Amino acid sequence: MSEIDAVRLNFSPTTLHILNAILGIVMFGVALDLRGEDFRRVIERPRPVLIGLAGHYLVFPAVTFLLVLAIKPPPSVALGMMLVASCPAGNISNFLVHLARGNTALSVSISSTSTVLSVIATPVVLRFWGSQYAPTRAILRAVAVDPVEMFVTIFLLLGLPLAAGMLVQRRWPALADRVRTPMKRLSIAIFAAFLVLALAANWQYFVKYVGRVVAAVVLHNALALTTGYWTAAAFGLPVRDRRAVSFEVGIQNSGLGLILIFTFFNGLGGAAIVAAWWGIWHVVAGLSLATFWSRRPLADARAA
Repeated sequence: MSEIDAVRLNFSPTTLHILNAILGIVMFGVALDLRGEDFRRVIERPRPVLIGLAGHYLVFPAVTFLLVLAIKPPPSVALGMMLVASCPAGNISNFLVHLARGNTALSVSISSTSTVLSVIATPVVLRFWGSQYAPTRAILRAVAVDPVEMFVTIFLLLGLPLAAGMLVQRRWPALADRVRTPMKRLSIAIFAAFLVLALAANWQYFVKYVGRVVAAVVLHNALALTTGYWTAAAFGLPVRDRRAVSFEVGIQNSGLGLILIFTFFNGLGGAAIVAAWWGIWHVVAGLSLATFWSRRPLADARAA
C-alpha cells in the first residue's frame, strides 16, 4: 500500500454540512438558467445530446479505466480518477463552450441532462469500473458503499436544488431574471470558497501529496477533453457541437466528487486530492482551450 493510500483527510460534520450547502447554492444558481426548452431540445433533437452523454458516461469512464491500467497509480488515486469520471458535467462548462464559440444550447442540454441522470449514473458507473480493477475493488468492498444511499445523497445535493431553481424560473421569471446574473457571480465565488475550505482543512496533506497526482490529473483531464471532441467527431457532428461535447466530457463536477469522497470513503487521501486538484486544473485547462478556440474562425476549424 502506498503512503498516500493511508492518508485520511478529515472534515468535521459541520464543515461537511457547509460544503453540502455550498454545492446546493451553486446548483440552484445553475438551475435559474435552465428552461423547459433545454429538455424539449433533447426530445426534438436527441442525437447530439445522446452522443454527448455517451461520451460522458460511457466512453470517458472506459478511457479512464485504460489510463489506470497504463499508469497504475496508487489505489486511492485510481479510485479518485474513476469517481471524477463518473460525476456529471461541471457548472462552468456552459460558460466555456460559449467562450469557445461552441454550441451553447447543446452544452446546456447535455450538462442539465447529465446532472439529472447522475442520481443513477454516478453510483452505477463508479461501481462498475471500480469493480473491474482489483485495487479499487478492494476499497469498494472495505467501505461497502450502499448505492441506494449514494442515490439519495446525490439527489439531495443536486436534484432538489435544480428542481427549486427551475421552479423559481418557471413560476417567477421576473425574479429569476433579476437574480440570475448575481447568482452566477455568487456561484463562482462560492465554488472558489468551496475549494478553499476543502484545501484549507487539510492543507498539510494537500501540499505533501499533490505532486503525486498532478501528472495523473493533467493527463486525465487532457484525455477527457480529447475524448469528448473525437467522440463527437466520430459521429459526424459539426465543429461547434464537437467543442460543446469536448467541454461537457472534460469539465466534471469535482465538487460533488469531493463530497462523496468525504461522505462515503472517509476522506480517502489520494481520492480527495485528485478531486481537489481536478477542480483547480480543469478550470485552467478549460479556459486555455476555450480561449484558443475563440480565436480560431469556425470556417477554418476543420480539425478543431
